[in-house]
Amino acid sequence: MERVPVYIHARDPISEAGVASALRPRPEVRVVRADEIADARVALIVVDAVDDDAVRLLRAVQRQGPSRAVLVASTLDDAGLIAAVEAGVIGLVRRCEATPERMVHVISRAASGEGSVPSDLLGRLLSQVGSLQRQVLVPRGLTFSGLAAREVEVLRLVADGFDTAEISSKLGYSERTVKTVLHDVSSRLQLRNRCHAVAYALREGLI
Repeated sequence: MERVPVYIHARDPISEAGVASALRPRPEVRVVRADEIADARVALIVVDAVDDDAVRLLRAVQRQGPSRAVLVASTLDDAGLIAAVEAGVIGLVRRCEATPERMVHVISRAASGEGSVPSDLLGRLLSQVGSLQRQVLVPRGLTFSGLAAREVEVLRLVADGFDTAEISSKLGYSERTVKTVLHDVSSRLQLRNRCHAVAYALREGLI
C-alpha cells in the first residue's frame, strides 16, 4: 500500500507536533518535513477558526506543493465553511473529532480526490449553495458553471452539429447573437474554437 505523503501545519508548534506524532505511526500516511512540502499530496492545516489569516495560510501552503488541503478547525460557522471551500479545502474535520483514525480517513479520501465533510456541515453547505443559486445566480441567468442558460443551449446545439443559421432558427436568436454568445464563451473560458468549446462543455458535464 502506498503511503500518502502529508504536510502538517498548525499555528502553534505544540498542536503541530501533536498531530504529527499521532499520524507518524500510521501505515497509510507519511508525514513530510517543511523542506519536503513539494512532495506532499495532501496538506493538513490546523486552525482555531477560519478567518482571513487561516484562508491566507491555506492558499500559501497550497502554492508550495500539496494539491489538496484538509482543514482541522476548532470552530466552523457558515461564513468559515464557505471560506474554507472557496480556499480549496477538500476535507473538513472538527478538532474535537480529530482522532488519528478520522484524520487518516479524511486524508486518504482527499488524496484520491474525494471530499469529506461532517454530515451537519454538509447540510449547511448545501443550504448555502442553494441560497447562492436563488439569490445571486438565477437573477443573473447564470448556472454554477458560470455559463448563462442560453450559452448552454447554444453549446448543446453546436455539439449536435447545427450551424449558426440553424441555431438561430431553433432558438429564435439572430445569427449575430449566436456568434456573440460563442465568442463570449470562448473568450471568457479561453477556448480556441467551437470544437474546443464543445469539448469543454462535455468534459464539465454541461451538455
